[in-house]
Amino acid sequence: MKMLSRLRSGMAALEWGRFSARFARCPFCGRSLFVRLNDGEAGVRCVQCAASTVHLSVGLALANEIPDLSRLQVYELSAAGPLVEHLRRQARTADFSEYHPDAAPGTMWRGVRCEDVQALSWPDASFDLVTHSEVFEHVPDDARGFSELRRVLRPGGMMVFTVPLSDAPRTVERARLTEGGIEHLLPPEHHVDPFKGNEPVLVFRDYGCDITQRLERAGFGGVRIETPVFPVPWARLRPVVRATAV
Repeated sequence: MKMLSRLRSGMAALEWGRFSARFARCPFCGRSLFVRLNDGEAGVRCVQCAASTVHLSVGLALANEIPDLSRLQVYELSAAGPLVEHLRRQARTADFSEYHPDAAPGTMWRGVRCEDVQALSWPDASFDLVTHSEVFEHVPDDARGFSELRRVLRPGGMMVFTVPLSDAPRTVERARLTEGGIEHLLPPEHHVDPFKGNEPVLVFRDYGCDITQRLERAGFGGVRIETPVFPVPWARLRPVVRATAV
């Protein structure tokens, strides 16, 4: 059923004039066929596990940085997808969560643990590795969120993640929370959240190169931003941020 669903979704997204295919090694499922269905970022997929370019970016960075996850306790800020399945198979332990505004941190909603990254329910120093993709642009207080992830990491633990990232020197704040609600500093921009039925989620900021300083203020060191190398030229991978808890 899952393969049939993927096939239907792929056919709906397919633009024959942009179709390409190439074999390469997927960090999640090994040698596989990669297809370009259209020119959109989500149009590139691994045929076997359905990994997108965002998934591939994090997966390749992990394979380069920590090839053996078998002794690590890992926390990923999502509960579905090829990265989640990979961590579940490879890590010593793996915990997953989603954010739901009506669920208290640490409680379950439809079988999924819910957490607010600004107020995590995990004890201090619970994990060796934290991963997340396309999350922090939606966090109202990202300084508090980064500090919370530093808190739940053990000293020397690593965080590996992606956010939409430009080469601008400074992050642009698009919105902020006030006592009266959300104040929009720029026209509202939203992304969809598959966990809540593709509900639109507000983008609070567009990150620039100063994300490194934001992480350092939260207690991280050794911050690096690198784009993984992948032998499929039309798979435009995301820059991946790596940071160590100090």
